[in-house]
Parts: sequence; structure tokens; C-alpha cells
Amino acid sequence: MAALLTTSVGSFPKPDYLLKARSAFARGEISREQLAAEERRATEACIRLQERLGIDLLVHGEMERGDMTTYFAEQLEGFAISGLVRSYGNRYYRKPIVVGPIGRRRPMAVEAFTFAQSLTSRPVKGMLTGPYTMADWSFNDHYPNRRALVLRLAEVIHEEAVDLERAGARYIQIDEPAVSTRPEEIELAIEALGIVTRGLSAHTITHICYGHFETIYPRMLDLPVDQLDLEAANNDFAILELFRRHRPHKEIALGVVDVHSHRVEPVEEIKKGILAALEVLEPDQLYVDPDCGLKTRTWEEAEQKLANMVEAVRQVKAERGLE
Repeated sequence: MAALLTTSVGSFPKPDYLLKARSAFARGEISREQLAAEERRATEACIRLQERLGIDLLVHGEMERGDMTTYFAEQLEGFAISGLVRSYGNRYYRKPIVVGPIGRRRPMAVEAFTFAQSLTSRPVKGMLTGPYTMADWSFNDHYPNRRALVLRLAEVIHEEAVDLERAGARYIQIDEPAVSTRPEEIELAIEALGIVTRGLSAHTITHICYGHFETIYPRMLDLPVDQLDLEAANNDFAILELFRRHRPHKEIALGVVDVHSHRVEPVEEIKKGILAALEVLEPDQLYVDPDCGLKTRTWEEAEQKLANMVEAVRQVKAERGLE
């Protein structure tokens, strides 16, 4: 198996031309198809950048998405959308409201995945927001309790995952950043993710970030996916101490650059983090990526962070004889 494969978590910065197009569409100045053309243009730029840098497992950049939860809620039956709600810092999103039975009208992520995969021979991840996070980041005005809502969302998102696999997705990532914020509900998160990944043959991944991992570790290793994608750079690689106490039995994609900092980490600093990870993980068990999605960075910052990450991996592989 290949060692130290590189990837990214999901989102990329939206280029200026796409931001202008999204604003123009919101004002009714351009058509939906004109906006979609700009989204495809930005998606291709994202794919070409990753190819040029030498990333192994690509993402499509989520150019068609604003918020990771609202994007799917807007396409599902049973949701309404609230006004702006603060998520963190000066970031806001329109929070979904569950107002009726949730159902899926049509595939929601397949078209973007199919287009991105058509641009490259390298694998592109199919990207979904998980049921636990969808529920946690929405208001519930319909289902009797959180469990009922989470499990209904799991069934709907499973349908989407099956469609992605049928469309050719060899890797499917189900983002669950909210899992680490409510440790008392880890069993529900495990149950729900098991419904999403049920029967899939694709390589499954879940991304968790910016929480207190120690409160759900090692139980989070039982999340029914092939790979856990976890942030590390933002907390000075403290998660490696958890790995030393209880070695993970599955793949780990480890965030080695901080996506909430404008600072571009030098290659030597990133190498240090990778080498520390290799003290507790096997080379073919470890994927290398940023802490989280790159959408909060500028395009230049994202490119520089990824370029340094890839160079750090190249040097580690050369020094360790892993080429």
C-alpha cells in the first residue's frame, strides 16, 4: 500500500470571479446556468491546482456550496432556512429548520462529483455532510427528539452515498465536525454513521475537527468508516498523545497545517509534525492534509500551505525510503 498519501479536507477558497457571480445571481443579474458555469470554472481551477502540486487524493473544492449544512438542507424536503446565525468569529450561515418529514427529492452531490472526476485521472472524493452534524446545526421543529432526527437524516444521506458510489466515487467522505462537541452522544453518532456507510464498497472517511477529542477517544475509533480525518496542527499535535495511549486500528488523515491562520507553515515545521505522527502511526496508515477545509484562506495562502505540505511529505518519504 502507498505511504503518506496527501489529500485535502474538502472546501477551497472561492475565486474572486465566483464570488462576484454569486453576488450577481443573488441580485437577479445572472441566470442559474451562468452561475453554474462559473462554479465549473472554479472547480476545474481547483482540480488543476491539486494536480500541479502533486496531491494524491483530490477534492472538488465545494465551489457550488456556501455552508456545508444549509447547502443540503435547501435541497431536501422538510427543511426551511432561517436568517443569519453566527457560527464562529465573523462567519455566519443561514441555519436550517426542520419543519416536516425529511426526504430527498433528487441526488444532491453527484453532479459536482461527476464533473470534477471527469477532469482528472486521480481519484476525487465524494463529499457529504453527515447526519449528526446536519441535525446538530439545525433547529428541530418536527421530530420528537434529536435521535429521531439524526437517524432519519442518516437514511437520507445513505441514499446519497449510494448514488455517489454508483457514479464512480471510490472515496466518500462524510463530514461530522459536530461529533466532538457532544461526547455524551457519541453512541448516536456511531449508529447514524453506520446507517450512512451500510453496504458501501467505497473507501469511507469521516472528518472531525476543532473539538475536545479526548472526551470521545478511543470510542471515536468505532465510527464505522475506513479513515478518520482529524485536525492536529491547531492544537500542537496533542492528539498524538491519545494515539500513544491507544493505537488507532484504522487509517488516520492528520491535519498538519492550520487553516484558521494566515501564517504559511514552513516545510521544516510541517515535516516535524509528520515525523512525530510516524512515531505512533504506520506510513501506510497515515494520510497528510490540512486541519480542515481551506475556504477561509485566500487562494494564494491555500496554494502555499498545500505546496509546503506536499514538499514536506516528499522529503520525509525520501529520507525514510518510502518512495
